[in-house]
Amino acid sequence: MKNTVLHKANTRGHANHGWLNAYHSFSFASWYNPDRVQFGMLRVLNDDTVAAGMGFGTHPHDNMEIITIPLEGDLAHKDSMGNAATIKTGDVQVMSAGTASNTANSIQMPTNTLNYFKFGCSQNSEM
Repeated sequence: MKNTVLHKANTRGHANHGWLNAYHSFSFASWYNPDRVQFGMLRVLNDDTVAAGMGFGTHPHDNMEIITIPLEGDLAHKDSMGNAATIKTGDVQVMSAGTASNTANSIQMPTNTLNYFKFGCSQNSEM
């Protein structure tokens, strides 16, 4: 690797919405840092904890390769193409999302929280 950049954990963006406690390594949602927009094609590196029985409603993705790794808990995933699966602790989900892709994610077990890493890489080769 020709570039190495160290970002300490306490310098990440943070948002606590009650049901979602999220840490962002790059600018994401309402947290913006012009020096931390992306690293090459890596655009998203989030460490999220979602409360039991909660989740994300249907939402769009725009030209991203998305990798989801549950560290604790299971994640129910559905998308606008009719795919549905449960991503379990230790599994890795890789999804290519174009401009017409919508997904919904929820916590599979209503009594357990979910902690997972989400990585997103831009599909735009010009980045």
